[in-house]
Amino acid sequence: MSIVGFSFIFIGISNFISWFWSDKIVLSISGAKPVSLESNRELYRTVENLAIAGGLPLPRIYIIDDTAPNAFATGRDPKHGVICFTTGILSKLTKQELEGVTAHELSHIGNRDTLMMSVVSVLVGTIALMADWFMRSMWFGGGDRNNKSGVMMIFAIVAAILAPIIASLIQMAVSRRREFLADASGVLLTRNPNSLATALQKISGDKEALEAANRGTAHLYIVNPLKGSQVLDGFGKLFSTHPPIADRIKALNEMEGKF
Repeated sequence: MSIVGFSFIFIGISNFISWFWSDKIVLSISGAKPVSLESNRELYRTVENLAIAGGLPLPRIYIIDDTAPNAFATGRDPKHGVICFTTGILSKLTKQELEGVTAHELSHIGNRDTLMMSVVSVLVGTIALMADWFMRSMWFGGGDRNNKSGVMMIFAIVAAILAPIIASLIQMAVSRRREFLADASGVLLTRNPNSLATALQKISGDKEALEAANRGTAHLYIVNPLKGSQVLDGFGKLFSTHPPIADRIKALNEMEGKF
């Protein structure tokens, strides 16, 4: 079997493992602890009520002991959904704001965003591999290298460089669109776009860094936890997994009065 074949198998296996055990991996990395009805009745009931309103199974609830406000959802499908909150978000948001955040995260679960991003990740890996394979076949293929078309060789090199970048940009664009969709879907549950808008403003405006987050998990959070990434120019937005907070708040404000 060729190296390309082995690469496809490796990508398939690694993505299956990431998808199937993603919740356990992320929770372990983040140091999250489970929440029960007895340990935090108010939070448990908030999630439970919104899950019922959305017609979703009750997700497992976790808390990260970190005073920076943030939250994320994970799990391979609605039956295995997980929502995780930091202690900071529980203490710094009002009840309605927390409901807005919870509805957003439940929408990620209901919209199967974990599955969507897994599929996109496979496609990104495949495009990168195909570009690399094309360049190698042009460079190391049989025959007289002097007879190879110089134009084709240049095209192969450019494709190998640009294809992974373009694929990654597509992946990030999909991630940003799913955030907008989760915002809108969450508002359909709470009927209160202002509560989510003010929650996003508070979370993004908090200066405290989330120590439990890293570049591998940052895309999961409702607001990018890596400080310094919120203010982006037009070019920088292309490489962000989150839409600008101002754009999200603007979209939510436009929904005000429609319920």
